[in-house]
Amino acid sequence: MKIAGTVCLLISVVAAGTAAAADPFYIGTWTFTAAVVAPWADPQRKPDSAERERLMGKAVVLKAGDISGPRPFACAKPQYKVIDYGPDMIFQGAFDEMQRVDKKSDPKALAASLGFTGATIKTLETGCEIDVHFVDGATAEVGLNNYVYTLKKR
Repeated sequence: MKIAGTVCLLISVVAAGTAAAADPFYIGTWTFTAAVVAPWADPQRKPDSAERERLMGKAVVLKAGDISGPRPFACAKPQYKVIDYGPDMIFQGAFDEMQRVDKKSDPKALAASLGFTGATIKTLETGCEIDVHFVDGATAEVGLNNYVYTLKKR
């Protein structure tokens, strides 16, 4: 009986160690699948579409020690930090700024127009130039040069 107990204990320890060693949800390959003009973009000035065309279909690979992908997403030494932001703080506070200028701008409604639901939005701060906002475990969005890009996890 002691042997059976010891075996069960060892299996439990190994299983717990394996679960603890699992990669964070954001690690993996993410592909640019869509882009829309950002809500904060000046409606009188159409953003340049060359960068959007360059990024569509390309992949960004988030690894523990680096981020590979097209400019400006590549990063040699990311310092990852996952934070839950309110809708007003995603895209570096753009929705909060919009509301300061126009009280009718509702950060929650703006976030919902991009697919975000709920009171908080899981955000990956990379320590590089780009923050990644997660719609769900397989969909992320980033803001760049007056576009919001959608990335899907492969």
